[in-house]
Amino acid sequence: MKSLSVFILLTFLFAFSIQAQKRTPVNTYRNPVIAGDFADPSVIRVGDTYYAAGTSSEWAPAYPIYTSKNLVDWEYLGPVFNEIPTWTMGSYWAPELFYRNGTYYVYYTARRKSDKQSYIGVATTKDLKKGFTDHGLIIEWTNEAIDAYVVEDKGKLYITWKAYGLDKGKTIELLGAELSADGLKVTGEAFTMISANKNDWEGGGAEGQSIFKRGKYWYMLYSGNSCCGSKCNYMVGVARAEKLQGPWTKFAGNPILVSGDAWKCPGHGTVVTTPDNRYFYLHHAYSGTDFTYVGRQGVLTEMVWNETTRWPAFRYGKATPQQAESPAETSVANYEGFSVDFSKNIPNLRWIFDVRQPKPAYAVQNGTLQIENSNTTQTGNFIGFNIKNGSFAFSAQVLPKADVMQNIVIYGDANNALGYGIMQNTVQLWRVKDGVHEVIKTQEIPQTNKEITLKLQSYNGRFYEFSWEIKGEKTDGSNKLAEVDTLWLPRWDRAPRVGLNVSGKPGGKGEVKHIEMKYL
Repeated sequence: MKSLSVFILLTFLFAFSIQAQKRTPVNTYRNPVIAGDFADPSVIRVGDTYYAAGTSSEWAPAYPIYTSKNLVDWEYLGPVFNEIPTWTMGSYWAPELFYRNGTYYVYYTARRKSDKQSYIGVATTKDLKKGFTDHGLIIEWTNEAIDAYVVEDKGKLYITWKAYGLDKGKTIELLGAELSADGLKVTGEAFTMISANKNDWEGGGAEGQSIFKRGKYWYMLYSGNSCCGSKCNYMVGVARAEKLQGPWTKFAGNPILVSGDAWKCPGHGTVVTTPDNRYFYLHHAYSGTDFTYVGRQGVLTEMVWNETTRWPAFRYGKATPQQAESPAETSVANYEGFSVDFSKNIPNLRWIFDVRQPKPAYAVQNGTLQIENSNTTQTGNFIGFNIKNGSFAFSAQVLPKADVMQNIVIYGDANNALGYGIMQNTVQLWRVKDGVHEVIKTQEIPQTNKEITLKLQSYNGRFYEFSWEIKGEKTDGSNKLAEVDTLWLPRWDRAPRVGLNVSGKPGGKGEVKHIEMKYL
């Protein structure tokens, strides 16, 4: 009897071992898939390649584009516009990509120069790497028209948008209208798709719609409540209709995506399908750790379907997952830093500057990055980088000058920035808050002909520590200036950037030998 029991046990263990060997390891990814400030992402799949574009707000070049083969590993491709459209002046929001018959379209929101109101323009290209050709304004609607989304239905094109967001006494609506065959003009009368309900979960807001067809229904994911800033409460709901023109029925279980511990205020994204017909929602959310100091990052959440009710839900519940089953191979968090010696081959860096200031004058010459003091403001010639994680170390090795102060800068906008710079043998920590310049601390350092490395250490994007080093020399600990809390730096709809600028003599040039970014 005992031998029989042993035999049964061994047989069970052998069968279990065989089953375990047959199991396929699950490939996973971690959010964010596009790290750093990348709000309102739009994504399309053309063949086996995905393309995503996002809001750039007041940063230039306008609207960054990324490309991926698997939805989780993304590479920066370039901007939609190398030169901003002449009718615009800022608020570069919600670029929506669309592809048809070999042509890429982008329907984008921007603020018009003539009246500072936000409307929708359209641009096209045959080659994303070459940027887009602008075709100008396509929708001008009362006091604001934003968040375009384009779909094709029975061979006809339709554009949808958010209306009445700035019209007092009017309910916010998502509208639609037919487009011309070339997608460059509105030809049909506007029709209402859904109206926001101020007494419902959406709090009177509805925007960031993504519309797609599955079976007999059109589905619309849309976002409501406050999108941005430390008091945000963004969420996502879903509605459906048998015809694009409606009537649309909102899901009784809305909202279907809300804040969690890891990711807060999720919303405004696009649904895309993989070649094996899985549904993914690329959208934005704030990190629960770095929050507004890094911005609304690109995160990926998978959708699944209840085939009985024909309503979608998110696979991992109502919160954006930290880690999830990948649409392809395993991916790691894309927090790559960089180290650049300007005397050697230079990688394709994504330089960013303030679109509301004159374009900074800079060039790599004689083995150094030379930035000219061509702007009269304290911070205006800033050039820098998107921050992918709030805890990082950034440094710049410079040749000290007698006529210009060379700075590493945390930049919110021209009136709100924090800088740490050197002029000759004086190091200075300064800030500009609400347009008022203030020197926080100065320090004399030994006179030297050697390069000085200015260092910045960030903790969760809020606290900053500054220090300096003379090339090849040891320090005694007196090289640290201060730790600064920058609670005031994040703007309402965007996060600060880190980078460089110069001040002092007009026309003077800084000389930067090396820069480095390390994420911790």
